[in-house]
Amino acid sequence: MSASTAGIELPRVHRRLAAWVELLSSMRFAIALLSVICIASVVGTVLKQHEPPSNYVNQFGPFWYEVFARLDLYSVYSAWWFLLILAFLVVSTSLCIVRNTPKILADMRQFKEHVREQSLRAFHHKAEVELAEDPRQAAQRLGQALLRRGWKVRLQARATEHGTGWMVAAKAGAANKIGYLAAHAAIVIICIGGLLDGDLMVRLQLWWGGKEPLRGGGLIAEVPDKHRLSDANPTFRGNLLVTEGTRAGVAVLQQPEGVVLQELPFEVELKKFIVEYYDTGMPRLFASDIVIHDRYTGEAKPARVEVNHPVQHRGIQIYQSSFDDGGSLVKLRALPLGAAVKPFEVQGRIGEATTLTNGQERLRLEFTGLRVINVENMGGAGTAGADVRKVDLRQAIEARLGAGNKTSSERQLRNVGPSVTYKLRDDAGQAREFHNYQLPVEIDGQRVYLLGVRDTPAEPFRYLRVPVDERDGLEGFVHLRTALADPALRRQAAQRYVAQAAADQPEAVRTALLGSAQRAIDLFAGDDPELQRLPKGDAPRLGGLLALSAFVETNIPEAERERFSDVLLRILNGTLWELYQLSRAQVGWPPAERGDASAAFMTQAVLALSDAFFYPAPLVLQLTDFEQVQASVFQVARAPGKTIVYTGCVLLIVGVFAMLYVRERRLWVWLAPRGDGTHALMALSSNRKLLDNDREFDALRALLSPPRSEETA
Repeated sequence: MSASTAGIELPRVHRRLAAWVELLSSMRFAIALLSVICIASVVGTVLKQHEPPSNYVNQFGPFWYEVFARLDLYSVYSAWWFLLILAFLVVSTSLCIVRNTPKILADMRQFKEHVREQSLRAFHHKAEVELAEDPRQAAQRLGQALLRRGWKVRLQARATEHGTGWMVAAKAGAANKIGYLAAHAAIVIICIGGLLDGDLMVRLQLWWGGKEPLRGGGLIAEVPDKHRLSDANPTFRGNLLVTEGTRAGVAVLQQPEGVVLQELPFEVELKKFIVEYYDTGMPRLFASDIVIHDRYTGEAKPARVEVNHPVQHRGIQIYQSSFDDGGSLVKLRALPLGAAVKPFEVQGRIGEATTLTNGQERLRLEFTGLRVINVENMGGAGTAGADVRKVDLRQAIEARLGAGNKTSSERQLRNVGPSVTYKLRDDAGQAREFHNYQLPVEIDGQRVYLLGVRDTPAEPFRYLRVPVDERDGLEGFVHLRTALADPALRRQAAQRYVAQAAADQPEAVRTALLGSAQRAIDLFAGDDPELQRLPKGDAPRLGGLLALSAFVETNIPEAERERFSDVLLRILNGTLWELYQLSRAQVGWPPAERGDASAAFMTQAVLALSDAFFYPAPLVLQLTDFEQVQASVFQVARAPGKTIVYTGCVLLIVGVFAMLYVRERRLWVWLAPRGDGTHALMALSSNRKLLDNDREFDALRALLSPPRSEETA
């Protein structure tokens, strides 16, 4: 007996109802539903779920964001259509089991001993022999032999024209049919367990329980009851954020329309968050020492939660999900870029904000993150800087504004120290995110500060590499950047360069060189009338090496560009060196000495000054000190369907194993009286065509001994 793909037929009901019942209970419908669920699961795997809406807008654009949002693709596994398909799959598979189980059980009980002799001759595996014993003795002998081999046997006597014949019917491997039932029942059980542990119960309370998702923010204590679920909620899975030294007892459940608060029958107090690292700086252990305070009994139960080692209380599992900042205090030093403003101090806690103003412009400073440990790949040290005269402009900009840990050589992981993340938001509400390291990092043989920036959370940070001065700080570069924005200092730097480079030259040569030096440094500073007619491409403002490149491509014939660029960059390097000396003199620093260290600083400074035109902030906030406060993010889950799912998985394994590795076989031996002996006809059938069938039939045929006639196979 093989399972039918057709559904249940109801002949005595309305035709349309009968058609729907037949479709719903058919195996083809269940397979179609299973295929749709698999496709939806692929979408849910490829597309990140429950991300902030702005991430999806940045990734897909406003139009496709709206389309995907209407299809609930950002929360596939809790979408109404996914749950509906899952429910239909449970019903359809259940009806398939109901329809086929009686037939399968009946087929398992039958020996099919009524098969006719002509039918046995049509089997692939068959043999005929003449036996000297009478049919009854042969039937008993064969039956006993088959029983010893593990077969179930039934004997049937039949009257023939020559006397009484005997049919020996045997069967083995009936567990193959059990495998069919177990595998299909496993699908139903796993789906039911998934529905119980999924978002279905929460969605039902939102649809018909008078509950609503919370849109927006606010204090948890002030959230109305319509946004809260009772601690008797039979199933849920949410996140619980607990700061060191505090306790929390309300979990947050993410929903497509907002969040729902889940009351817990206990509160979790975080005593200490523990993180341990390997020698390379990679994390080795995340753990939280907690105390569970029961709301009903008042019991205080200490415990430790580690990754893959949850703690259970009142049927709720507490998992170590991740960790976050619990409101660390950070102290920053603001270094203005391009403005003659003294540095100033600012401090705040992570998650808070403050306002920065110069009287005309206002910026909202939002403290968003503090990382004490930063493990970066620092492999592949190259040459100490690059000659600015041989820099390919596009490659230089892409390389210097790319990821700070980008390298093509062997990985060398190293902890580069703390970093701070903050946002600067203007009056229009537009914000950019910045990520600055507290300590300088050695890259390609040069110690630099990495100042990261990105426009949206979906983008990677682009890093500006600022060289350190002899005091291992940013001040030397900041003073040079401020001097570059001063026209008087640029003019004085050009004059000093000409005075040294052309001291013994005629006045006409010195005048021409002064004009070239003034034009070069003004173009580099982005303050030249020529810039108005030069193409700037995607640059926010034309300046730096990009301005020089545009000037050369616009005004110089192609054949002369290489030689002219070489001369122009030499003049620019000399002028910038004099400008650097003037910037140091203004703040009372001694003149910089010429040497390898100064040359490496100026090489990287020229690149950083050029890239600074892509840095969209008037100041740099440097982390000077912090007081870290950590927080643990726990995942709390009440999952009654877990045991059900495990049971279904066991059934699925048993069912698949039974269907794949257990062969159902049936054997018939017809013993007909012929003269003083017996004519024996043996036939074997199996639900799978394997070489094992040939070997087994040869062994069974040996029971028909001694043979008297030629066998056919």
